Amino acid sequence: MFLIFAFAFFTAFLVNVLIGASGGAKFFSDVWEMVFLFTASAAFVVAVLRREAAAKRKNDDN
Repeated sequence: MFLIFAFAFFTAFLVNVLIGASGGAKFFSDVWEMVFLFTASAAFVVAVLRREAAAKRKNDDN
């Protein structure tokens, strides 16, 4: 779930950056870009840590 959340926020950030780079009007301000990128990064870290914890629990059971 967190990985999907991270993907969604990063995709929104990327689309905004690509629109701005192509000369179009960005729909997020610089602050909101930072918030979206931070949220995507945090969600990705949570997803990785949860997956590592699950793998460790699985290995500890064996």
